[in-house]
Amino acid sequence: MNIGIDQIGLYSPEFFIDLRQLANARGVDPDKYTIGIGQDEQAVPPSSQDVVTMGAAAVRQIQVSIDSARLGLIVLGTESGIDASKAGALFIQKLTGLPETARTLEIKEACYGGTAGLMMARDYVAAHPRRQALVIAADIARYGLNTAGEVTQGAGAVAMLISAEPRILVINDDSVVHAEDIGDFWRPVYTDQALARGKYSTEQYLHFFALDWAAYKQATGRTLSDFKALTFHLPYTKMGLKALRQVLPEVDATKQQDLLLHFDHSIQYSRRIGNIYTGSLYLGLLSLLENDDSLAAGDLLGLFSYGSGAVGEFFSGALVEGYRDQLHGAAHIGALNARRQLSVAEYEAVFQDAVPYAKADYRTDPNYFAGPFVLTGVTGQERQYQAN
Repeated sequence: MNIGIDQIGLYSPEFFIDLRQLANARGVDPDKYTIGIGQDEQAVPPSSQDVVTMGAAAVRQIQVSIDSARLGLIVLGTESGIDASKAGALFIQKLTGLPETARTLEIKEACYGGTAGLMMARDYVAAHPRRQALVIAADIARYGLNTAGEVTQGAGAVAMLISAEPRILVINDDSVVHAEDIGDFWRPVYTDQALARGKYSTEQYLHFFALDWAAYKQATGRTLSDFKALTFHLPYTKMGLKALRQVLPEVDATKQQDLLLHFDHSIQYSRRIGNIYTGSLYLGLLSLLENDDSLAAGDLLGLFSYGSGAVGEFFSGALVEGYRDQLHGAAHIGALNARRQLSVAEYEAVFQDAVPYAKADYRTDPNYFAGPFVLTGVTGQERQYQAN
């Protein structure tokens, strides 16, 4: 039985900054951001947008394909959770009118949470072939103003409907995993801004990829030549390129150029949205599928997921005949092009107007209400959501 991704939805906030302007404001050569890091624009979420509103908006895009009688599992993978106990998936379930008969939960393991949800969903459908499962990967990457990580911020959500006989991508049962307790990145419970050992984290990302890739080849007998393209978790697009370059010497020059071309298609959305943590790998996958006209049914894709702390997983997927008919590329490009650009000063003001870690009530700014759903504020320590 084939199991995999039947539908993919995407949402990212309707505001952004130009990273060349941010570089100039920070006294940095813009090429360091656009070439050295590989980012051009960055989504800016106002406080009225969080993983619930973004996740619900991504679900809304594919909701026509969700069968309430068949949906049995709803998983939110995030490291930007809104509560230490209650799953954000429950808020999403209510906002979008999803059935109350589905198992509904939240998974956390840094940027790996979306993949953990995907693998749980795949196993669920394998045990219940007539069922559907919904995986939402949503996050807001925050490191602080004028910090080393500022250029790798971003926000967005990807929603994936998992089923038997999927119409986009079959997820093969061939994954390899490496998990190890390391301290490359973390976020204490008292803050929404991450702490990271940047150089060390980059080294560990590449190390985990090398371990997974070697284990995958040994377990499956496949080589790099078997893959049409590789996609990566993309905290910034240059990170994925560093990983790809590690394995390129395994193939000839023609195949190297082919893989690099496919990789360039896979980073187009990330260059404009930035880092969305748990959804970054799947943002790259979606970018590849919607921007690369040379792909065809049956092509084998490799996917590398990494979550600091750390877990790395490599697995493969095969494209399904007619997959292009299930995509929403024009809508996604249109949404990115329709966003409102913020000045650096306005971006800084929006960034600082965050939901506080405090007991006091809080109201979000209606001037930045955008998207299908918004957080209107916090009353009595409970978040208040509404359709916009």
